[in-house]
Amino acid sequence: MLTQQRKHLLLDTLRRDGRIVAADLSAALGLSEDTIRRDLRALAAQGLLQRVHGGALPASPAVANFAARSQLQMPGKQAIAAAAAAMVQPGQVVFIDGGTTCQQLALRLPPTLQATVVTHSPTIAMALVEHPRIEVQLVGGRLFKHSVVAVGAAAVEAIGRVRADLYFMGVTGISASVGLSTGDMEEAHVKRALMAQSAETWVLASAEKLHAASPYVIAPCQEATGLVVEPGTTDQDVAALTALGLALVRA
Repeated sequence: MLTQQRKHLLLDTLRRDGRIVAADLSAALGLSEDTIRRDLRALAAQGLLQRVHGGALPASPAVANFAARSQLQMPGKQAIAAAAAAMVQPGQVVFIDGGTTCQQLALRLPPTLQATVVTHSPTIAMALVEHPRIEVQLVGGRLFKHSVVAVGAAAVEAIGRVRADLYFMGVTGISASVGLSTGDMEEAHVKRALMAQSAETWVLASAEKLHAASPYVIAPCQEATGLVVEPGTTDQDVAALTALGLALVRA
């Protein structure tokens, strides 16, 4: 079998099964695992999949820059944002992550809501400038321009001085086996700090992020409280995640 044929077969398997197990595919095709792994490395370098222990998962399309992500699955993101915004209670302190779904969440907080939002995202802060009753605390640090968020030691230290009721987390990958993941190591550190300071962590789980993986793991899925998923998400879509004990809010 030619290299290109093998790669097409690997991608077809990934689309059909949602994952590649190198050992199983090696046995089925009569190829060495080294050959399969070499092809997976080449496909990963092209951004077509994410290698994980023993095989591969779909690469998340949500690792694109902020402008490109703004065009992904907008109706689903808006529905998730509305459901998440309805979870915030008066008087709460809420961490809101960076990202396009979180931006939609901020825009949907009711005008009568009195609460405090702490964020490391200038985009989120700007979305709340006109809100009449929400106090905004902006966490500083080095601006990671790709995601338009503050990262680094200064951001982590400032987050450590806050105790929040809720944290709405944005991720690029959600996998029962790999965990919650993102495309940048410093972003992963900041997200872990936000989780550690929150009574509840809710992951905003648009469809393109489910069962996908990115290079940097934030935490195992079960360390979050639950997922906010878009309309049309089936029980089967989230079965492996709810089996870990994650609560589910359907938009």
